[in-house]
Amino acid sequence: MMATKPKKKNPRLASGRKRARQNIKLNAANSSLRSKYRTAVKNVEKAVVAGDKAKATELFAKMQAVVDTIADKGIFHKNKAARDKSRLSAKVKALAAAA
Repeated sequence: MMATKPKKKNPRLASGRKRARQNIKLNAANSSLRSKYRTAVKNVEKAVVAGDKAKATELFAKMQAVVDTIADKGIFHKNKAARDKSRLSAKVKALAAAA
């Protein structure tokens, strides 16, 4: 037997239908922003691993802006944003001190 997900029923009320439409749009927007956040963090980490101090500092500045806006919107918790910024800042500073 195949295990399939039960099909979602369409809401009957107009308000429910509208909420379903809004959820699709909000989910797409949030997914996009979540991806942007992760990409920004990943780019800084790649620059740190490569040992490119100038590029890492430049990307870190851009990453901070992205992380702050996404934390303000509540897509990621503000503490997670602060933690990510703190860890990457330490890596960038260690790279600058090593060079």
